[in-house]
Amino acid sequence: MKVLYFYPENPLNKTQGNNARALKLLEYFRDRNVTVDFVSIPTPTYNEDEINKLKEQNLISKGFLLPMFIRKKNQIRYLFFYSLPSSLKLKIGLYDRTRLNHVKAFNAILKANEYDIILISYIYWSKLVKNSPNIKNTKLMIDTHDFLTSQFQKQKRFKLGRFFQKEIEILSRFDKILVISPEEKYLFSQFIDKEIALATHALPSNKNSKTAPKYDLVYVASDNDHNINGANWFFSNVYPLLSKSIKIAVIGKINKHIGEFANVEKISFIEDLNDVYRQSKIAICPMLSGTGIKIKVIEALSFGIPVVCNERGLDGLLNKTNNGCLVSNNPNEFAGYIHQLLNDENFYNTISSEATSFFDKHHSIEANYKALDEAFGITSNQAN
Repeated sequence: MKVLYFYPENPLNKTQGNNARALKLLEYFRDRNVTVDFVSIPTPTYNEDEINKLKEQNLISKGFLLPMFIRKKNQIRYLFFYSLPSSLKLKIGLYDRTRLNHVKAFNAILKANEYDIILISYIYWSKLVKNSPNIKNTKLMIDTHDFLTSQFQKQKRFKLGRFFQKEIEILSRFDKILVISPEEKYLFSQFIDKEIALATHALPSNKNSKTAPKYDLVYVASDNDHNINGANWFFSNVYPLLSKSIKIAVIGKINKHIGEFANVEKISFIEDLNDVYRQSKIAICPMLSGTGIKIKVIEALSFGIPVVCNERGLDGLLNKTNNGCLVSNNPNEFAGYIHQLLNDENFYNTISSEATSFFDKHHSIEANYKALDEAFGITSNQAN
């Protein structure tokens, strides 16, 4: 089997959950001996060197970077081809992130190569394969990553019906839809008469790799609006209630939006997140909005680390109880859970055991690979 996989970011940047999912999917293809050509969008720091690293790890066969779009050099064309059309479409154009020459370059790849499956990440990039003359018997698949209509509800002139209808219309163009959470599978299956495959995030079990704790709390987050709001809520409402002897590690771009605190170590980038998880007792996931599974929650559970989170932290989990997560939107309860876990060894061990059991049952490599085999039509003979 030969797959063309489009993912717009660097899968090797492991401090973002979406990248972690993309990397695990590449590892699955490698483990199943699937030939993968990879297409992505470059940035000043994401270039051919990073593509070569993917090749060195045998994660991809060929790697392509679409042309980098520089608005200053294309202001007039950007105005007429993207800015004005988006305004006329009442912001529905927000679902399209392709830029000048992206579609042309992608079609050149399709023309020069043949694939059994083309897998596109996010509906933002569906235009890459829309009405392409170079797609014949290839199966088109899309990895949704998230329910995107919800992401735009704070936009001006947002209309639920128009945005949801557009998302469904785009998804319906594909032969198969890959989703990461049971909520998304249920929602999309009500409106789309196509196969919808659930493949949640999976990791190796890390419960036996824990070391002596260096941090009481670990908080991993990128700097999207949902995480920024969650971080502001935590540091404004929960942090003042916590003992200042608690050692906290904050990992990722969210650090740009967090002030300086004596007991908080801010690490903007780390090569291997597992190094911090191994040394942490509790993970937190303060999120009051957003959709889709929270990869940081799954990562913590793989180590048997209890997670204290808001209700949104449970999104995408197959079980909402007895899963290693303690949930509250109340700052006092949130802080209380943290103190109880740190001060009551029996309570900590109970929640940690629930985390391990839930992870092993639903997010193990074995369980996830079985679901992916069904999604991609990999038979048992091919898998062995």
